[in-house]
Amino acid sequence: MTTEQVVHYRDMSAEYLSHARSLLAEGDLKQASEKAWGAVAVLVNAAAESRGWRHQSHRHLWQALGRLEDETGDAQMREQFGLAGELHTNCYEEWLDEKTVARYVAAVEQLVTKLDPLAS
Repeated sequence: MTTEQVVHYRDMSAEYLSHARSLLAEGDLKQASEKAWGAVAVLVNAAAESRGWRHQSHRHLWQALGRLEDETGDAQMREQFGLAGELHTNCYEEWLDEKTVARYVAAVEQLVTKLDPLAS
């Protein structure tokens, strides 16, 4: 993975997270949820790509995240990724309330901070 690609993924993640915050403030829980998921997914994709791991499906993303958790020893990563996955589902199901989406977006922000340096 080139430096340009890493920068692109990091920029995309930051943009998605910024949009998630804005959409949450506007009350658009559906789109806030999807943007928060996207912020995490692009960084897991980048980290997996840089390590030569598969990342073409949700299953591969979960496997990559598990390997990143093993690599870092951070047991919270899997839980935070699970909340990001709940946000992704919420984009289709629209079952999470505003308070829950806000909590999950906060967890995604923490995970993005952890994943960003791993995406190189």
